[in-house]
Amino acid sequence: MENDTRGCLFVISSPSGAGKTTLWQKAAARLDGIERSISMTSRLPRSGEVDGQDYFFVDEQTFKDYIARDCFLEWALVFGTYYGTPRDKVMNLLSRGRDVILIIDVQGAGQVKEKCPEAVLIFIMPPDMETLARRLKDRGTDTDEEIAKRLKIAEQEIARLGDYDYKIINNDLETAVEELKGIIIDIRRTE
Repeated sequence: MENDTRGCLFVISSPSGAGKTTLWQKAAARLDGIERSISMTSRLPRSGEVDGQDYFFVDEQTFKDYIARDCFLEWALVFGTYYGTPRDKVMNLLSRGRDVILIIDVQGAGQVKEKCPEAVLIFIMPPDMETLARRLKDRGTDTDEEIAKRLKIAEQEIARLGDYDYKIINNDLETAVEELKGIIIDIRRTE
């Protein structure tokens, strides 16, 4: 039997290195009935990434064709690579009563809120900029120059905190996971 209730749309954003993906993975293991939307990207897969599971990997021209046909709920050009959320997949899940979570940047979150005002926006904050810089360095995936660029962008993203419905400070991972889980459960109760 088809579900008569529309699902909830959740958006999680944070500066790079603040822990949004880790938080979501841990919270998802403790929640039922919520699906992560898979983004599309024009970049090549990294080691271990699977097409259709981590991202939908397409070439740049295909991505631009999707933009021209207005097929994205949101999209952005980030560090020279296109990322976007295919609109039809999200809307299909929501219409079937499934809750959907998008893990996207601040720019994308703003686009989603414009198109879907009912979306619940959650911002993951680092405890402070020093901790964020250390986390980025400890990841070992960026040069010092790239880290400096990410920290500058992080300041701009944190300045948009007022656009979000909820804020979680990721100082203690377990506490932050429980806060995220609690927000999702509370929103579901009010829908």
